[in-house]
Amino acid sequence: MTEAVERARPRVVVSFDIDGTMEFGEPPGPVPASVARELFERGYIVGVASDWPRSSQAPLWNRHGLDPAFVGGKHHLHEVRAEFEADHYIHVGDTDVDERYARLAGFAFIHVDELTAPVLADHIHALEPDPDPD
Repeated sequence: MTEAVERARPRVVVSFDIDGTMEFGEPPGPVPASVARELFERGYIVGVASDWPRSSQAPLWNRHGLDPAFVGGKHHLHEVRAEFEADHYIHVGDTDVDERYARLAGFAFIHVDELTAPVLADHIHALEPDPDPD
């Protein structure tokens, strides 16, 4: 890919909750690990913002062949936004708490109930403009 094309491609940060969102969560959610993997391959910055302890998040993702660019609590999404410059910020989750912290940090929010089964990487995009975190 040429440098001009690379610069023209929007940078996208996607954060996933685990429980109720990812297929390997407790309870399992509708998003398969293959979706996160494909987003990585497309050049998205993909990570996890969950209630799990940080020390448990990366190993869980690693067991599914994924190496998240960031791990943390959903209440730390504002730190993710500060660390990664992007055109779009998206958090995918299954609760009102996920939505609250996503919006507070200026992330667009996708509730897993809005996703069509089977969930595909093409389903993970900003359905709305990113909210202004200020």
